[in-house]
Amino acid sequence: MVKFSKFYRPIMLATVLGATLSLGACTGGLPGLSNLGTFSSQRTQGYEISDAALQQVRPGQSQDLVVAVMGSPQTRGNFGNETAFYYVQTKIEETTFGLRSVTDRKVLAVYFDANKRVTDKAIYTLQDGRLFAIETRRTASFGEDRTFVEQILQSFGG
Repeated sequence: MVKFSKFYRPIMLATVLGATLSLGACTGGLPGLSNLGTFSSQRTQGYEISDAALQQVRPGQSQDLVVAVMGSPQTRGNFGNETAFYYVQTKIEETTFGLRSVTDRKVLAVYFDANKRVTDKAIYTLQDGRLFAIETRRTASFGEDRTFVEQILQSFGG
């Protein structure tokens, strides 16, 4: 009887410890272990817009210099004779279970005149954005919706 309890005691201890750590991950942490229970990671998607780079982009500078400092823009906009470069930085937090949330977003807009010189720059954040509902309805089509297999069988006269 003594050998039986000495053999299973470490197994029971490991099981209890494992269950405690697993439940701690679900509750967001264990008391006294602040970083152990937070199983999430944060990453930056897109550009890393640094303060040093922002200070280098000033009115009057050329478009080529902006590209040398910031890199190629994520998107460009043309408005008549004016052009705008947009650089987007998004910080995303992802949990162990794959849940993602956007924690911060910055959009740097650099505006150029017809001579390709910086006229202005602006930084937009999540607070400047506006939420809108995306329409998910489908336009009704005439005829029947058929699967790929049904279309193949119909082409053979089936």
